[in-house]
Amino acid sequence: MRIAFFSRRRLLAACAPAVFALLSAGFAASADSSPIKIAVFDFELDDFSAGAGIAGNVAADNEHLDQATSEVRRLLAESRRYSLVDVSGVESDSVKARAFRQCNGCESALAQKLGADQSFVGVITRVSRTEFTVRFQIRDARTGAVIANKATDLRIGADYAWSRGAASLIKNRLLGES
Repeated sequence: MRIAFFSRRRLLAACAPAVFALLSAGFAASADSSPIKIAVFDFELDDFSAGAGIAGNVAADNEHLDQATSEVRRLLAESRRYSLVDVSGVESDSVKARAFRQCNGCESALAQKLGADQSFVGVITRVSRTEFTVRFQIRDARTGAVIANKATDLRIGADYAWSRGAASLIKNRLLGES
């Protein structure tokens, strides 16, 4: 009996450093899993419809774009995977014109200046009055490299569905991925 007890003590003593190392690694991993700081810029409209520029209601379009932006920000913040960086004070022609989709990644430098790790640009592309594409691109703020580029189509939809399309894209194609 004494031999079995002594063997168990030796086994525990031998395993203790390994157990300690595993626990320490777990605590270190949880400390490193802080949320990614992301600068989510306002959604933009890229209108390819036949009536682009003459048939649209710019104020209504901007309201729907703002709703899509708000919904995406809410979902990202609630995920705890991301921490939102305030972009409201950014002064840039691309911000005012909602035209980051045309600047080949210039938003990543602005995001870095704001202290973000990543930048997020969302675009609604209007194909016709009932067909839309919702897409987003996430870039590394330091390097400008594209981290994620996702899109989905909305068919027989309306502009008030942009926020639902954006939410679905975030839930299923970004946050749903492990």
